[in-house]
Amino acid sequence: MRNSNASQKYVQLFNGKNLDGWYTFLKGKGKNVDPNKVFTVKNGNIVISGEEFGCITTDEEFENYKLTVEFKWGNRTFAPRADRARDSGILLHSVGEDGGSDGTWMHSIESQIIEGGTGDVIIVGDGTDNFSVTTTVKPGVRDGSYFYHPEGEIRIFNRGRIDWHSRDPKWEDKLGFRGANDVEKPVGQWNRVECYVKGSDLLIYLNGKLVNRAHNVKPQKGKIQIQSEGAELFIRKVDLQRL
Repeated sequence: MRNSNASQKYVQLFNGKNLDGWYTFLKGKGKNVDPNKVFTVKNGNIVISGEEFGCITTDEEFENYKLTVEFKWGNRTFAPRADRARDSGILLHSVGEDGGSDGTWMHSIESQIIEGGTGDVIIVGDGTDNFSVTTTVKPGVRDGSYFYHPEGEIRIFNRGRIDWHSRDPKWEDKLGFRGANDVEKPVGQWNRVECYVKGSDLLIYLNGKLVNRAHNVKPQKGKIQIQSEGAELFIRKVDLQRL
């Protein structure tokens, strides 16, 4: 059993053997009903097939931490995203009902994982100020889009996304997309996402580089979810260090 002592500084959220400490949730099926084995553990990795939309969710809530997730993409993709950019995400500060958002996720603040856009911040909220972030942004090329820039305009978001600072303005939702300045490694290579959550601050690092940040993040604690969203994903590490 994993030690759930609140004073424990380092928490290995994935033990390399099974999904102890997590439960599954699939759209249309609910909690811990996974007949197609969308979520399995093989060869020391969490394997998320992507075949159905849903997530794995921690049993516990967390606040004030550094979360480290190491992932790589697999080759399999599924409708309705079979020919679109491989997509997943880490949902922080997840609160409320399972499936509260679109019958699939808990309301939360997302550290996006998607080809070309890993490190984007998405507010998976209910449209109220209960789920919001404040950050400095500049307008993107696409209508209504913004990207994080340390010298940009201060804006409050309670919906939508904040692109990571060097997201390719020519990004397309197509399988295998690579941006000119992508920090994410090519498909099949391991990547490291680090989310620093300190009070109301959020900093996201990808492969050692700061790609996005926000403050006045609401809420400031909750469960952690990792998505299944049409693309095969392998995860070899989910570690949490309390700050």
